[in-house]
Amino acid sequence: MAHRFLVKEIALQAGLGVATVDRVLNGRAHVREHTKRRVEQAIEELEKQAFQLATAGRKLMIDVVVEAPARFADEIRNALEAELPALHPAVFRPRFVMRETMTTAEVVETLAAIGRRGSHGVLLKARDVPEIAGAIAGLKRRDIPVIAIFTDVPRSGRIAYAGLDNRVAGATAAYLIGQWLGAHAANVLITMSDERFRGEEEREISFRRALRACYPQLALIDASGGHGLDSQTEARVRNVLAAHGEIGAVYSMGGGNTAILRALETQGQAPRCFIGHDLDRDNVALLRAGKVQAILHHDLRQDMRSACQHLMHFHKLLPETAIVPSSAIVVVTPENIPEPIASRFR
Repeated sequence: MAHRFLVKEIALQAGLGVATVDRVLNGRAHVREHTKRRVEQAIEELEKQAFQLATAGRKLMIDVVVEAPARFADEIRNALEAELPALHPAVFRPRFVMRETMTTAEVVETLAAIGRRGSHGVLLKARDVPEIAGAIAGLKRRDIPVIAIFTDVPRSGRIAYAGLDNRVAGATAAYLIGQWLGAHAANVLITMSDERFRGEEEREISFRRALRACYPQLALIDASGGHGLDSQTEARVRNVLAAHGEIGAVYSMGGGNTAILRALETQGQAPRCFIGHDLDRDNVALLRAGKVQAILHHDLRQDMRSACQHLMHFHKLLPETAIVPSSAIVVVTPENIPEPIASRFR
């Protein structure tokens, strides 16, 4: 395994012992495949950080723990890595743990391992459940700050939240669907990946409240729980469609939009309005094809910049007044896809 880094540096990046890394690098037996992949990933991360590490500034080793579909996790990683060179006066060295699904126990153990080996901070996208809140409180006792990103865990000891205002997002989606459908009665399909992600739950609560207040003629049909993964999401939508009539609109809060549309098309349905979240590769393609009418977009780079600045403020490297706010919601249609994103996904 070719590399140009010290074994102890790879071990620090990977969060593994020096002896374990040495066994992997020298191709010795009795090494788990997962461990090999972690060492390979650590070397790749060190390569990406090489240019940044040449600059001046205090080095902060941080951990990024994300439970999200790969398409969104990739966007988070790309946004953070794009911001790293400009995050002065600190030099950030991120370690990534990103999985499409994680049990509560896996998240808790991941955070406990970070606490044991040490970290300058954690950026965390996880469900709001007592066990995870307790693990965050444990990190706080070790003086390791946690920033909740994109979905909050408010009663946990986390020092800040960085991400979109999910209540505004839900109300915006309700307004758009209400305007699209007009005064006629219709069914609106809603999907969340998991209601224990507080961000999605806040979108859903705000969306329901706005529909009750302003558009009482619209009835909600819930097909949540697919974790944003295509196969699970499609199965849930198919089951719901079998028991209900025509769908007039869709508000997808948790992703899996290609699968949702596939399930609708199987039933011969074409909703008048489909609102989703996040400009990942799938959603940009769906916008261009006219299958999705609007995406609620927020600037991931600004959100990651804000998260890192909260960590710099914690370490007394930046005044609180210098922290940028989280990004605002932007309604994106096929006519106004931001050029940097459009060019990435051509």
